[in-house]
Amino acid sequence: MSGLLVNIDVEDLERATQFYCDALDLRVGRRFDGWTELVGTAAPIYLLPKAAGTSVSPKAGKKRHYGRHWTPVHLDFVVTDLNASLPRAIAAGATLESGIETHAYGRIAMLADPFGNGFCLLQFTGRGYDGIAR
Repeated sequence: MSGLLVNIDVEDLERATQFYCDALDLRVGRRFDGWTELVGTAAPIYLLPKAAGTSVSPKAGKKRHYGRHWTPVHLDFVVTDLNASLPRAIAAGATLESGIETHAYGRIAMLADPFGNGFCLLQFTGRGYDGIAR
């Protein structure tokens, strides 16, 4: 394997670009024919406009929607100051789904973007995950 790319389906490309830049301090890298690259994380994020009601895959038999939905994969955005980052994300349009929780590895808050995708803001404390690894 030579890398990782993150793709996020969104209903409105410009609104999503504004949200992720404002909420998480990401920057537009490149613009392509119909989609946008965001940089500022370890892996680039590609915002892919997909209309609500379109098929999620050829075999799934389900239609795409942008209400809050569950997926077994979500993104954790590592921040240095959760107390500062959380209000910024909410002001940009994120929905807070849980208060800040404190764990042995750090502090975390669960949110959703305006397109129903869940994500977390994570502030490591102490040794982070190294402090709980066996």
